[in-house]
Amino acid sequence: MGGMNSARRAAHASTVRLYLVRHAIAAERGPDWPDDSLRPLTHKGRARFRQVVQGLARQGVDVDVILTSPFVRAEQTARLLAAGISPEPLVELTAALAPGQAPDAVIRALEPYAGSTGVALVGHEPDLGLLAARLIGATYPLEFKKGGVCRIDVPGLPPAAHGHLVWHATPKLLRSSRR
Repeated sequence: MGGMNSARRAAHASTVRLYLVRHAIAAERGPDWPDDSLRPLTHKGRARFRQVVQGLARQGVDVDVILTSPFVRAEQTARLLAAGISPEPLVELTAALAPGQAPDAVIRALEPYAGSTGVALVGHEPDLGLLAARLIGATYPLEFKKGGVCRIDVPGLPPAAHGHLVWHATPKLLRSSRR
């Protein structure tokens, strides 16, 4: 019996919480922003995402590191997230989260963070939805609203097996969450 409990504790200890975060509301594509990678968050996007971060903090979200797409809107979202988490985690840019990257590229980018217990990934649609599906073994991608977040628990980094979708929340739900 004692062996079974220690095996369960060891398995639980290696579980990593992954938070997939779609960037907040950004400036519209168009002539004002000919380079899509430079589009910033709007004032409304920043304000609403700060409320999302407050909701995440009330839920006890805790991460060691935030990996983000190098696109301006994603990096700004990541920095807002980091500012609302205590202790404030490191924010690192990774090309694996830029638009158009395959889920396997993100999974490989997680290898250096094998000792982490919580990692947030800030990126774009439809890539985050495809990544979430890959991580949980689903056939169809999950849909992320701008500023939406999901938590997937995986058995270590990089995940060698499918994880478990713990929750998937819209930004509206997170902004209104109360303890």
